[in-house]
Amino acid sequence: MSALRVSLGPAARLVVCAAVPWGLCVWLGTSTAPVPAALPAVLILREDVFAAPRLALERMAGVVVGVLIAVAVLHWLPLSTASFLLVMVCGCAGMYLLGGAATPNQQVLISALMIYATATPGYPLARLEESAVGVAVVALLGPLLWPPDPYRTARAGLDAYRADVAARLDGIADRAAAGQPAPAGPPALALWRRPQALAAALDGTLARLRLVPLKRAEGARLAGLRPRLGLAARTALTLQFFTSELTDRAHAATAGPDPAVRALAPLVRATSRALDEALRGADCTAELTRARALDAAHRAAFPTRHDAVLRAGLHLTHEALADHQPTTP
Repeated sequence: MSALRVSLGPAARLVVCAAVPWGLCVWLGTSTAPVPAALPAVLILREDVFAAPRLALERMAGVVVGVLIAVAVLHWLPLSTASFLLVMVCGCAGMYLLGGAATPNQQVLISALMIYATATPGYPLARLEESAVGVAVVALLGPLLWPPDPYRTARAGLDAYRADVAARLDGIADRAAAGQPAPAGPPALALWRRPQALAAALDGTLARLRLVPLKRAEGARLAGLRPRLGLAARTALTLQFFTSELTDRAHAATAGPDPAVRALAPLVRATSRALDEALRGADCTAELTRARALDAAHRAAFPTRHDAVLRAGLHLTHEALADHQPTTP
């Protein structure tokens, strides 16, 4: 049911952006079945509705070039295999000239073939008119109809990050208890970069929605979410530092499992629970107090400078959690 509800907005947007240009073209009298006017909604609208204006312009440029290619070929050559091959070659060339090697503008070839296959007087002009109406409607209405909910998207991303961090820290605690290094590599690096990406995506969405006023309730929810995104970004740096030090320490151990690393397991788990509470928007005071007590116990048992460096990332995470508490709604 939730998946269906999420799909209703994009489906309704597509129907409106297809029906409006169809009705306009029928009213203007371009044809009785102006399919080219409805096609832009199907071919342009994507998950990122803010890309619609750019894609609409690219499609219109492709339509114009494709129509010109077909009209020029049909003006000089009759319908034949040779003229068809010439349309294909010129259409393919136009695809890559207007697009690129990775994303060619396929509308050039599509329009050229449609005009070539419908050698009817007046059809090229009608197709241009209908495509222009469809493109204009999609470019203007697409981003305004049922725009994305920036809070829901950012909240879903933060919840997914919170779950992944909790799983990662629990795994690190289990490995630390066995004296093993923390998982490293590109997946770990990608995890710690996600909070910055979430914040940047939220800012980008809000910037694109500046013409669509946010409801007061949405503004309040975003105001409550931003501190948690900031906490996620700040603690991602401290935890990345901690996991890096933990990995280096475990790799440097030559006389079996390091007692200081093994003793970190309960501290890592307590820090994970405190961070999870804070990222959910709850009060993490109790879990943070327990984590700090475990940090003090570890410091008393392993007071050397190298052990302090090992704990530094967790200590900085505790400081970030303490700074966050007064702003938690």
